[in-house]
Amino acid sequence: MAEVAVLGAGFVGLSCAYWLMRDGHRVTLIDPQGPGEGASFGNAGTFANYACIPVNNPEVFRNLPRFLFSHTSPLRIRWRYMPQLAPWLVRFLANSTPRRYGACAEALAQLLSRAFEGYREMLSAEELNAFVRQRECLYLYSSAAAFKAAQPSLALRRKLGVAFDHYDRDGIRQMEPNLAAIFEHGTLFRDSWFLTDPRGFLRALHSSLIARGLQHERVAVRTIEPLSDGVRLVDDAAKANDTEHAIVCTGALSARFARQCGDRVPLDTERGYHVRFPGTSALISRPCGWAERGFYLTPMAGGVRAAGMVELGGFGPRKNRGLLNLLTTSAREALPGLGEVDSDWLGFRPSLPDGLPVIGHASATPRVVYAFGHQHLGVTLGGLTGSVVADLVAGRRPPVNLDPYSPRRF
Repeated sequence: MAEVAVLGAGFVGLSCAYWLMRDGHRVTLIDPQGPGEGASFGNAGTFANYACIPVNNPEVFRNLPRFLFSHTSPLRIRWRYMPQLAPWLVRFLANSTPRRYGACAEALAQLLSRAFEGYREMLSAEELNAFVRQRECLYLYSSAAAFKAAQPSLALRRKLGVAFDHYDRDGIRQMEPNLAAIFEHGTLFRDSWFLTDPRGFLRALHSSLIARGLQHERVAVRTIEPLSDGVRLVDDAAKANDTEHAIVCTGALSARFARQCGDRVPLDTERGYHVRFPGTSALISRPCGWAERGFYLTPMAGGVRAAGMVELGGFGPRKNRGLLNLLTTSAREALPGLGEVDSDWLGFRPSLPDGLPVIGHASATPRVVYAFGHQHLGVTLGGLTGSVVADLVAGRRPPVNLDPYSPRRF
C-alpha cells in the first residue's frame, strides 16, 4: 500500500481520504484549517441528485440583462474584477451553446446517477447517518411564467433520468404550511435528502478517520513538485515532504497546483452567501428552493439557513451587503415566520466555465490526481469522487468515463 497526501479537508478531500484508507493506503490530510471550514461549511446541505442542469445554459444570452441589472437578480458581477474574469466569461459563453449545454448536462447526469453509491457505505455508520434527513428538495415557482420557463430544463432532467413530481398551491401548502402563499407551482425531486449540519458531518467523518489512523497536517502547501517516483510538497514555511501520491482537492484554490503539474485550468470562483435565522428549524421540514431568486431555505441544526446567490468577483473578503440584504428579505418573503439573522457567511465555490469538475491524473505525472471544481455539487458528488480517486490511485478502471472531466479538455 502507498503513502498518499490529500490536499483539502472538505467533502471531496475527506471522501478521498475515506476511500483511500478503505483500500489500505496510509493517508495524510493536509489543510491548515479543520474539516469543513471552507465552502463545505456554508452550503445548503442538499444531496442534489437532480442538479444535472449546468449554469452554462443557452438561456443565459436572453436573461443576461435581467441577471446583471435586476434588483432581485441572484447573480452579480464585481465590475472591478472584470479584467481578470473576462477570459473565464468568454469560455463560459462559448459553453452555453445548445450542443455544449446538452453535453455538459449528460456528463453531470452520469456522475449524479451514481452519486449515492459514494455515500452508501459511509452512511451505514451511525455517527454520520445522524446528520441525514430523508426529506426531498422542493423547488418553488412564484408565477406561472417562471414555471413555464423552467419546462425545458425540467424536460431535460427527466430525459436524463431525474424523477420528480409537480404540485399546485394546495399541494405545497399541505407539505409546507408555513411557506407564504405566493408559490403557484412546486417540483419535488425524488430521492434527494439533506444534512442538518454539513460541517458537523465532516467533523464526525474526520474523527472516525483519525481514529483509524488518518494523519492531519495543519499546514498550507505552496508548491507541488512531481518526482520520478513520487511527489514533493513544499509548505509555506519552505519545508519539503515527499509522498508517493498527492490528491488535489483544494476547491477554488486548485488552479495553481494544476499549473505546477502541467495543466492550465480556467478555474475561478463563485462567491456564495448564506444567512441564518436561529431557532426556526421547525418552520419547514425540507430544503425549499425559490427558483427565480436562486437560493435554498434549509432547516439545519442551528436554525433555517438561507443559502445561495452567485457573485463573480474573486477572493476578496468584503461581503456584498446588497446580496445579503436580498437573501434576507427574500427568505422572509418566502417564509414569513423567520425572525432576525444572527450570522452571515461568504464562501468561495470553485467554478469552471463548462460547469463540470476536474477529475483525473495530472499531465506531468500520474502520481498527482485532481479532484476539484465541483461548483454547487461538492456535497452531492464528494463520496463518488472519493471512490473514483481511489480507483485511479489503485490503477483500477473507474465506473464512469472520465473523459468529460479531464483537465486537458480545455
